[in-house]
Amino acid sequence: MKINNFKAWLRAENRNTLIMGILNVTPDSFSDGGEYYNSKKAVDYALQMEHDGADIIDIGGESTRPGASPITIEEELNRVLPVIKGIRQKSNIAISIDSYKSEVAEKAIAVGANIINDISGLRFDKNMIHLTNKLQVPIVIMHMLGSPQNMQNNPSYSDLMEELISFFKERVNSLINSGILKNNIIIDPGIGFGKTVDHNYLIIRELKRIAGLGYPVLIGPSRKSFIGHTLNLPTEERIEGTAAAITAAIMNGSRIVRVHDVKEMFRVVKVAEQICGIA
Repeated sequence: MKINNFKAWLRAENRNTLIMGILNVTPDSFSDGGEYYNSKKAVDYALQMEHDGADIIDIGGESTRPGASPITIEEELNRVLPVIKGIRQKSNIAISIDSYKSEVAEKAIAVGANIINDISGLRFDKNMIHLTNKLQVPIVIMHMLGSPQNMQNNPSYSDLMEELISFFKERVNSLINSGILKNNIIIDPGIGFGKTVDHNYLIIRELKRIAGLGYPVLIGPSRKSFIGHTLNLPTEERIEGTAAAITAAIMNGSRIVRVHDVKEMFRVVKVAEQICGIA
């Protein structure tokens, strides 16, 4: 399966809100590091997420938690390619590759991934724009202040929402001018990536302004530290806080929610859609 036009695929799925299940094939991710480091276990978990309601499986081989250290391209490929191949042997579910490295993205697409999810907004690897143009696959453009190594070192903005909107306008225009199809662009405000607790809540509260740009908005608040800060709870006990954030995001225009707890968030999405009258 190849997704040539994300907006058309979104309509064809006949779902207002898509669920992206998180599959971190890493030893050090903030929430589930090491849990699915084994390829067979990772494939089995992806199939379980599909059964639980996931529309997309987002596979990442390098942790991008605050302060995380980069890994080599070879190591990242060794982690993600066997998992993508294993899923593809058993399922036709959409797969996104969570990487900012063009070589990883290209090889992931070659073995069955459908979407590129780039936390850098195609800024870290200059070849990513050329690759995305060549492959004509959907691309997630995320906003991040700095890099994973320094993004949480006192992040500050003069006007967060205006800066996010300006960032997306600049990035989108650059990509479209390079030949990337407008209907293949997805935007992600980057909850937790160079944002304070208050910034994260502001983004969700004002998400309609970002959705107003006309591109599908992906939001990823699942189990993140702003929820833990508010509730004073560890990562594994943030499911209710995640549910609240997901509900508010859908009410404010999110079309894709990136989550760890697929079964539970599938139910949350169903109810949130009914509240919004968009089911």
